[in-house]
Amino acid sequence: MTPPAEDAHRPAIVIGAGVAGLATAALLGAEGWDVTVLEARDEIGGRAGVWEHDGFVFDTGPSWYLMPEVFEHFFRLLGTSSAEQLDLVRLDPAYRVYGPPGTGDAIDVVSGREASTALFESLEPGAGAALDAYLDSAADAYELAVSRFLYDTYSTTAGLRDPALLKRLPRLAPLLTRSLADHVERRFAHPRLRQILGYPAVFLGTSPYSAPSLYHLMSHLDLADGVLYPRGGFGEVVRALERLATERGAVIETGARVAHITATDAAATGVRLADGRRLDADLVVSTADLHRTETEMLPPSLQSYPEPWWTKRTPSPGALLLLLGVEGELPQLTHHTLVFTDDWRGNFADVFGRTARIPDPASLYVCRPSATDPSVAPAGHENLFLLVPVPAEPELGRGGVDGAGDPAIEAAADRVIAQIASWCGIRDLADRIVVRRTIAPGDFAAEYGAWRGNALGLAHTLRQSAVFRPRTTSRRVSGLAYAGASVLPGIGVPMCLISAELVVKGLRGDRSPGPLAEPAPVEA
Repeated sequence: MTPPAEDAHRPAIVIGAGVAGLATAALLGAEGWDVTVLEARDEIGGRAGVWEHDGFVFDTGPSWYLMPEVFEHFFRLLGTSSAEQLDLVRLDPAYRVYGPPGTGDAIDVVSGREASTALFESLEPGAGAALDAYLDSAADAYELAVSRFLYDTYSTTAGLRDPALLKRLPRLAPLLTRSLADHVERRFAHPRLRQILGYPAVFLGTSPYSAPSLYHLMSHLDLADGVLYPRGGFGEVVRALERLATERGAVIETGARVAHITATDAAATGVRLADGRRLDADLVVSTADLHRTETEMLPPSLQSYPEPWWTKRTPSPGALLLLLGVEGELPQLTHHTLVFTDDWRGNFADVFGRTARIPDPASLYVCRPSATDPSVAPAGHENLFLLVPVPAEPELGRGGVDGAGDPAIEAAADRVIAQIASWCGIRDLADRIVVRRTIAPGDFAAEYGAWRGNALGLAHTLRQSAVFRPRTTSRRVSGLAYAGASVLPGIGVPMCLISAELVVKGLRGDRSPGPLAEPAPVEA
């Protein structure tokens, strides 16, 4: 990246030191801005945090390393590479799937077209060929997303009017008007196969009954492309971003809560902190929760997304997280394990329906990073991260350490532990737990200012995707930009890296639908 001369040494403030904030700081520093990052909490990382306790190192957020080419592109923009910044390991199997007791053996999903189609064929005659066609379509949709949608700022509609894209409209339109669940159910009958193909909607902050079927592209990532793990956990990703930002001059200040974004004549002039300090800047980029940024940091006259706008929007689900240190080995669990109930539709109704409640039993996710990385647990112990999608309702309560959370949250955690013990064949699991922490929607609201206590950002429904998603620049305040999971392009660590790039594209006036050009490699 070549810094535009006019931006050299101009002051910029980035609010939030999560993935999007650190990525934005690194890119702005490379562009020549003098960057100060203000983080309200005492630790960096945001939702991609780390909790260390009694020799255990727990990731408290993201745990699936997908879309490796997005990471690689981001690192190359800064003159480095994934290999230089991270120690990546390919997972085999990619993950394991359990159903209720008595509904069949656990299913190991191995990435790669040949292995995936063989697995599907073994469970449903004809499903192998159907998956082959499905993955062809998923790969095509993924290529379309990366080349046309994910890196577009949508400052104009030129990208959407491109003749090459319009030619694909007859194939694209059904993928936007049909749900992912409907798309899958038309092609596969086996309930577990349907769940394997539908569950990625959860990683997009929605349900397969609400996600557009365009998002079947997610299956290209885990079934064909492969699942990686950064040794040391996602804390290593955060540390790499911090390193790249500080190497480019960014100053990171923790315990610095921004109260207001200041502006004169609808132009951002800096921020006022909760401690009363004022900091001036020519550019402010908020990677804090978008709802909090808009409704608390700005006066009503300068809000692009005021409170009435939010009443018509859908948050991602909340999350009940369990961080468990367990004595002894747990071979029943792979690095990633998915546990699916038979009442699939009922589970999603509990989370997204009007009578919202914590599902019981729940479809849930278990990460056992100690299966791959012994550094995250003491010798002779295992590290478990459990995620249960729950309603985005902070009233559900807050978690705590060693059972000290709200009683309803701890009771739900007890039920989840019992479910894992029964369904995955670990009868003595509860007795072997030596470290326990719960995190609930109330914690997401209190710690991250998350709108309604959601865990991921704005859900990827059709009307909250692509051109319909909040932009990375304010419509009301010049010199104010946004990055993170609730703005373009969306949820997930790769999307947060892209959102940081969209901020730079906006500053450059780059209206192309594709990513920024990478600098030419330096020859030895």
